[in-house]
Amino acid sequence: MKHIALFSFLLLLLGCNLPERNCTDFQTGAFKFKYMVGDEEHVGHFTRTDDLQIETYGTRVDSSKVRWVNDCEVIFKTINPKSMAEHKDVHIKIITTTANSYTFEYSYVGEVAKQKGEATKID
Repeated sequence: MKHIALFSFLLLLLGCNLPERNCTDFQTGAFKFKYMVGDEEHVGHFTRTDDLQIETYGTRVDSSKVRWVNDCEVIFKTINPKSMAEHKDVHIKIITTTANSYTFEYSYVGEVAKQKGEATKID
């Protein structure tokens, strides 16, 4: 019985490891990301400074103001919104990081439904 309790405790401790997140490594720089249009995969690029992000996907370029909530969460506000959807701020949370990429979840501020993505640092 003593061994089962000890094993359960060790299993609980090992199962509580949080994924590594070196979020500050990804707060600025040049990145690429994949996105889908219908069934077709495309690659977009963005460059982020301390207070601005410029995204290029297809022939479209968007600029957003950047506001970091903490080291791993950021809110983007489109500078010149052209639709009602672009008036909504986007919240991104970095979930995990590797040496040159990060996995994130994102949604419009205040919405529960989240989507996931991955960005790779190229600069």
